[in-house]
Formats: sequence, structure tokens, C-alpha cells
Amino acid sequence: MGGELSIADVPLGPFEGSLVTVYSAKGKAAKLHVVRQCGQLRTSDVRTVDVLMEATTMRRLCSRCAAWGVWGRPTTGLGMFLGALGGTGLLYQLQSYTEPDEDECWTDEEARKAAVLLRAEQDPDGDGDGEEVEGGASLREAREDAERLRDLIFSHWRDAGGSLYRAQTVLAHFGWLEEWAKPSLTAKMRYVETLRAQAARFADPEELVVAAAATTLPMPELPCTAPAFAVLGGNSQVSAALADLWRRWQNAAGQSWEGPKARAYLSYEIVQSIRSNRKGYDAARAEAARLVESWEELARAAAKSADRIPARRLTAHVPQAPAITPHHEGRDFLEGLDAWTVGALVTWTVDTDLSSRVLTLEVPDPVAERLLGPASDLPCRPVDGTADLSEHDGVPPRQPDTIGPGIFDDTSVFDRRPVTHDHIRALRTFVHGADQLYLVFSASGGAEVLPLDTIERRLAKGWLGVLIAGASDLPASVIGLEKPAGSSPEPEVRDARQHVHDPYFGASLGLAEGGRRTLRHTYGTEDRNLNLRLLALARGAHDLRSLDTDRPGGLPVAVWHGLLAEDHLDFAPFRQPGSDRWRSGSGLPLGPLAAVQLYTTNANPLIEGKGHSPLCRHAHERAVVASDDLLTVADLMARTDFDWCSKCGGYALRRLTDSQQSYYRAAHRLHNIKRTLDGKGGISGTDASTMITHLEELAAWQPVDEEEWHGSDSWQWQDTVREFRRKVARSHTVTGPGEPVS
Repeated sequence: MGGELSIADVPLGPFEGSLVTVYSAKGKAAKLHVVRQCGQLRTSDVRTVDVLMEATTMRRLCSRCAAWGVWGRPTTGLGMFLGALGGTGLLYQLQSYTEPDEDECWTDEEARKAAVLLRAEQDPDGDGDGEEVEGGASLREAREDAERLRDLIFSHWRDAGGSLYRAQTVLAHFGWLEEWAKPSLTAKMRYVETLRAQAARFADPEELVVAAAATTLPMPELPCTAPAFAVLGGNSQVSAALADLWRRWQNAAGQSWEGPKARAYLSYEIVQSIRSNRKGYDAARAEAARLVESWEELARAAAKSADRIPARRLTAHVPQAPAITPHHEGRDFLEGLDAWTVGALVTWTVDTDLSSRVLTLEVPDPVAERLLGPASDLPCRPVDGTADLSEHDGVPPRQPDTIGPGIFDDTSVFDRRPVTHDHIRALRTFVHGADQLYLVFSASGGAEVLPLDTIERRLAKGWLGVLIAGASDLPASVIGLEKPAGSSPEPEVRDARQHVHDPYFGASLGLAEGGRRTLRHTYGTEDRNLNLRLLALARGAHDLRSLDTDRPGGLPVAVWHGLLAEDHLDFAPFRQPGSDRWRSGSGLPLGPLAAVQLYTTNANPLIEGKGHSPLCRHAHERAVVASDDLLTVADLMARTDFDWCSKCGGYALRRLTDSQQSYYRAAHRLHNIKRTLDGKGGISGTDASTMITHLEELAAWQPVDEEEWHGSDSWQWQDTVREFRRKVARSHTVTGPGEPVS
């Protein structure tokens, strides 16, 4: 594996022979491109070809596509594999941090001298800044140069460790690459160890032990009655100031390996609210300095009495980094650790396995107690020197499940393999912004729409299922992303209270308006396409509360606006008839509307707080969460004890299907006929003829998505239509053809 690595050198493993779509100019020797818009594809006559993925194909790729090309859909196994290779992925990492950088190179001797200089005693008053050292530079200039070199070495060590971590993360999920990558990986591990040893020279083990001991010290008796502190105020003020000084000192002493002089500034903080020319200022500061010095002595005494031999063996577990994609390297793998913890790692690390995110340390007792304590920035565990790490952790040693064809949407459903926790982890690792929703299938639950978090929780409990498709796998032709450019947009839905004969009556409650609302709340073409796909997949969830996730973010708010309607149903047709003409209903059955879902923050009147729509501002527009209450329209009609928010009405309505929306319109048309018949005046012959035509249409109403409508609701509907036809006939007979009642 000598020389520069290219994608043609990579073993393709189970993906060899897969069909991939490429683009090229005409000609047998023309370069292949993985994106049609590649800047190196300079022709108007572009050929689209499906070719087998093999070494000869990879060698024909243009340099830009080979390094940075995005192959097909990134959420497939093949897409993840190729995405993990290019950009700043595996190929880049295997060639980075394998040897000293030519532009920022230093010798081991230079690092040793810089460490000796920085650890040497320094005159606290700075009188030595003008002294010259080897080379003619002043002591201050030499220290500045040494500090820059120290920071550079630590930066390179962290970056090299992060690069090794990213490389090993990729190899762990694509096991067939390990043998091929072994030479480069060995060079990287050797260089990381060289940098660690150089960085360890700057971290003083004695001071690290003292710092660990300082964090365990109890607060000593504070000299609150000392005359020098009288300038701070009364006894309570002095006591509070000294207690605060102790906390500041203990915190500063425990976060670094630097000696007492790095904390000399603390004596000034106790008098920071006092004018420097005030009497007693200097005495208070000097007494505070002596007090801090006494605490330093306490820490050194505690460290001296402890066993300093690094005999305790620990394992430190590095937090998992975020997604690693061709254009997104993820954060520093040691991000968030304080200087003391980093110093402990460079000083006492004896073994590194970043593929498992585990560092093995041998440390003195005070350091072990600090790392194992609840305040440690790094999760650590004690390890028996003779025990295997995996045995101590309680899990058998194993490699993560390999990513190959048949896990994600890259084979027929018949050939899918059960998904595992390792597969989900790989998806989160290699796909930045992985799909939040997946259509899955299991023998226990059938086909379901689940968030990725829910799938992970089920897998932890032994769930066995396959992934059928994610949101990004849905066909654009079905969702409506491939409409002709010249097609006219759908008309804007107006108000939900149009006349019942308006073709858009109730349209604001339907699915079509949900799609428009999602687009209206979305910015950016890519986000619009993704949100429409998420909306289409989320509509398949039986209970929208199941779409809640433990992670921040979840489904975009724009998608929730597509799932839920903030307008409410008009229940007039479904109320029972009464003497009040304007409040009287028609007694129509709820029919398909009975099962329509309503979501509210609180449907229990015995629990304090009004019920709000999940999209209400009073609920912070947080969308539906698992703790919300679910009602149906039938539940709502059966109760009158709800305590609803006056702004949002208390709940959000799940958008009506086409059949539900059609029935809602038909019920209102029938109710409108009843109100006309209940009027004081009669009806003319023309109106009667029109009304009978409408009643015939309503009698023939059937659900959009079903062949026939049967059952008690259907019979009640037909009885109501027949009754209204008889009323029309009687009214027309009494008034005479074309003559209203006088």
C-alpha cells in the first residue's frame, strides 16, 4: 500500500459487482463521473450508464468524483461505504498524521528543551524576563516560543488521535478493509504514540497528583476574624469571601497540572471590589496570598502521603463522536475535557483502542480516585490487571456487525437482513442528518412507521425486524416532487367556513392543504423535498405520539403543520335536532369522522392546566410528544367537561383523509338542506327540483377509498335522506309548482 492511496486501491468486499449509475462523455476512454453536474464533465451530450462496481470502473473515475463525489443515496449500505471512503473519510485519514508535517516540524530535542524551560522555576516578579538563554533570546521570548511549541504538540496529538479514531471507526463497520489498511494504521498509531510521549514531557506528574489531591481536601477552618480581612466588611461578608476564595482555589488547582504560581492571581480576586488605594487593601491581599499558599501546602502534603506509584489500572471511555461524512469530520474526540484530564491521559496512557473508544491507563491512587469519582469529565472503570477488558465490561469480545448489501434500501425486501444496533450506529456515524423516520417490518408488529430512536430502544430489548425504507427512499413520482415545470399551482385554500357548496369547503382540514402548509413553513429546496417525504411517511403512523423521540429536534415543525390542522370541525350536522333553529342539528351519524384523532396537552379536567393544541404558542409549539392525550371525535362529542385554551381551542385535529373530508362536506350539504326545509317560507318548484337532485347525489355517497358503505351509520344516513325527500315533496305540493307560501 505504498504511495498515495486512491479509491481504485480499496477492496470493495461484498459491494463488488454492484450496479452503479455513472455519467460520461462519448468514447470508450472517457472518464466516468458519479454526478451529472461534475465540473470536469464538459459536454452537452452526457451519457447515463449503469456499470458494475469493480477496480476498472474505479480507475476510470475523474479525480474530483473519486475524491468528493456523492454516490446515489447516502442512506444505503453502498452509499455509506463509498461516502466513508471519500472526502475527509478513510482514504484521507489513512494518509494523514502518519509522520511529522513538513510545514510544522520540530525535533524531539526541541520538544524536550521546551518542556524543561516551561517546568523550570520562574521569578514571580518577572525580573528574569530580560535574561538571555541559548540563542540570544530573552527568557520571556523563549518561554513564549516554548508555549507555542507545547500548544502545537498537544494540538497535533489531539488531531492525530481524532484521525486515528475516525479511521478505526470506518474500519470497524467494514471489516474486510482491516487487513488492507493495516500498514497505514500501524504508521498512524506509531505517530500518535510519538506525539503523546512528547506531550507528556510538558505535563508534570507530580503536579497532576497534587491537583488530584487538592480536589479531595475538605474545607479547612477559615480565618474569618483575621484583622487583615476587616476591610472586606462584617463577619458574614468575610466568611462568604473566604469560602468563595476556597472554592475558586480548589477548582483552579484541580483543573490543571501547572504549579502554585499559575494560581497566584487568586489573592487579587478577594479584593477586586475594593479600591487599590484604600487602607487595608495591600494587607488583605497579602494575607489572602498566604492563605492560598497554606492551601497549596495542604494539597502537597496530601499528595506526598499517598502512593505515587502508577499501580492502578483503569479504562477510560472516550465519548462517541457525531456523524463522520465526506464533508463533516465531527468534533475533537477529546472535546470537553479539562487540562488536568488531558494531562492525565498523555502521562499515564499505556494502550489505545480508539475503534472501541477505550484508553487504558496506569495511574497513582489519587489520580485513580479522581478519575473514578462522580465529578470526572471522562467515564472510567477499574480493571483487574489480569482480566480482559471486554470480560470486565460484561460483554463478550466481538466486532461490530459489518455493513453490506441487504440492510438498508439497496436490495429487494425479500432479501433484507435483520437490522442490528451496530447498523443503526453506523447510519448515525456515516450519514449526517440521517432519516428520522423509517418504515419497518417485524413479525411481532407488522409494518410500522418508527423514529430511529424507537428502533434503537426496541433493538436493545431483543426486537427482530427489517428496515423497508426511510423517508429519503420514497419515490419522488408518488410524493409529487417531479411535477412538470409548467404545471399550474393548486389554488390557495381560503377559509374553513366557506359555503357548503363551495368546492373548497373544508379543504383547510385535508391532506392536500397539509402538504401546502408544510411547504409554507419550509425554506430551501432540499429541505422542502425532505419534509414532504417525512410528511408522507409520518402519515402512516397509527398514533402520532409514537413519532416523539428522546433526541432534540425530532420531526421538523413544518412536518407537524402538515400532519395536524389548527382549524376545528363544525359539528352542527351531527348534533341532535332541537327547538333552536340556529343551534339545532340534523342528528347525522359521525360515520368516518368518529375515529378522527385529536391531540391535546391535557384532556383530564382533574389535572391542573388547560388543554392546548401541540401547535399552540402556550405549549411553545413543541408538536406532539409521548405524554400528550389522544382523543377521537366520538370522545369529544360524548363529553362536555373539557377545559380548553381559549386561543387554540384546546386540541389539534389530525388531518382528514379524502373519505373523511368528502363525508364532512356531504354532511354539511345535507344539514344545509334541513335548515332550508325548517325555514318559515316554502320552496319553489325550481328549488325543489334542485334540492331533490342534491339529495339523490347525497344518497349515492360512498367513501372514496372503499367500495361500499354498510352498517348502522349507512342506514341512518339513507333514512335521513329519504325523510328530507319526503319533506321536499310535501312542501312543494302545498305551495304549488313555482309558488312560495304566502
